[in-house]
Amino acid sequence: MDVMKSFSLEGKVAWVTGARYGIGFAIVCAFYRAGAKVVFNARSQDKVDKALEDYKAAGVEAKGYVCDVTDEQQVQETVARISREVGSVDILVNNAGMIKRIPMTEMSAEDFRTVIDTDLNAPFICSKAVIPQMIQKGHGKIINICSMMSELGRETVSAYAAAKGGLKMLTRNICSEYGKYNIQCNGIGPGYIATQQTAPLRERQADGSRHPFDSFIVAKTPAERWGDVADLEGPAVFLASDASNFVNGQILYVDGGILAYIGRQP
Repeated sequence: MDVMKSFSLEGKVAWVTGARYGIGFAIVCAFYRAGAKVVFNARSQDKVDKALEDYKAAGVEAKGYVCDVTDEQQVQETVARISREVGSVDILVNNAGMIKRIPMTEMSAEDFRTVIDTDLNAPFICSKAVIPQMIQKGHGKIINICSMMSELGRETVSAYAAAKGGLKMLTRNICSEYGKYNIQCNGIGPGYIATQQTAPLRERQADGSRHPFDSFIVAKTPAERWGDVADLEGPAVFLASDASNFVNGQILYVDGGILAYIGRQP
């Protein structure tokens, strides 16, 4: 096998959920440049249209669908439409997610369920919808966007950590159940990534000093910087390509070394 060709996604159909911006947007762009036909979803037509404008500006041809990934019927209908209009899904990236930063004793059960529904139930629903197609084709790639909270706890994120820990184990179980059909299910665990959402945490203070959280993250990261969405593109292409055909049930942490590091001595 030509090792470089093994990283090509030429002719593959890739569906990335939650890909209007940030990590999902970067993965769609990377897949497109690796040769894939790329599709994404959003909960409203307005959001789909805005994302299509952004993809066009980035030189990426993508197709968007209105779909709430927590709604099983909508997901099944969307997968059927993708199959008719683009082709059956070869690659699924379960990227859609949310977080509610609320102390556990102040968090309602309803808020807890909402986070679990988006961050754990939705990947189950989407994976369930595409696996039969992958079995029929004799191959498939599922990539779950996990988190350092798949391994660690932190104050105010009980629901998110529970969901991402569950997503790690869902990843391993999909591998266990469907690896015999040449389906590889792996996860990517991003570290702290510089996005629009984290920009306020990286702004310089009035006196020119770092934001306290910015200082905390840089001190905890051996790379001594925040990650960039581009840092996730190569790992995503690898896990979506034939180069990873014997990699299954793994979580690839792209975190600059945080999980390997105990921190500096005071």
